[in-house]
Amino acid sequence: MSNTKKGATKSPKSVLEKIYLAIRNSPQTPNGVSRTAIAKYLKSELNYDNASALKSNFKKGVQSGKLIQTGQSFRVKGDKVKVAEIPEDEKLKIEDVKIGKGQKAAPGDTVTVKYVGKLDNGTTFDSASSFSFTLNAGEVIKGWDQGIAGMCVGGKRKLVVPPKLGYGKRGSA
Repeated sequence: MSNTKKGATKSPKSVLEKIYLAIRNSPQTPNGVSRTAIAKYLKSELNYDNASALKSNFKKGVQSGKLIQTGQSFRVKGDKVKVAEIPEDEKLKIEDVKIGKGQKAAPGDTVTVKYVGKLDNGTTFDSASSFSFTLNAGEVIKGWDQGIAGMCVGGKRKLVVPPKLGYGKRGSA
């Protein structure tokens, strides 16, 4: 079993070492690894499940400067931030069909769009000649918030939205 950053077979002894191991072997966001993901890793990989010891060691690690906390996520100080690559089929694809000449859409702006929603097989599942929403307010699917941002008034875009940024695997039903 490879438990350390450099691939040695040494098992972590302290709770703090276990936390370091979990952080270094888990997918990270720019903020680090969530407290929940660390606990799940430790339970599944090391059969370690002591919530109170984890809580006190997270605190100890932050106070000693060995862990960096952002919200409920943690990184090991000095470790390079590694962010998991998003698979190509999970990325939003944006194609500018026509570049607009008006103001760029920015978070908080109310935008009005004309759209046709189609499945991969070409079947239309939704459409509207006029639909308004506030950008980045969570009123629409994430793919729209991301895909409309930066678009200029008068422009036309084709968005290919993956399930994670749309309605999920099961659709909107």
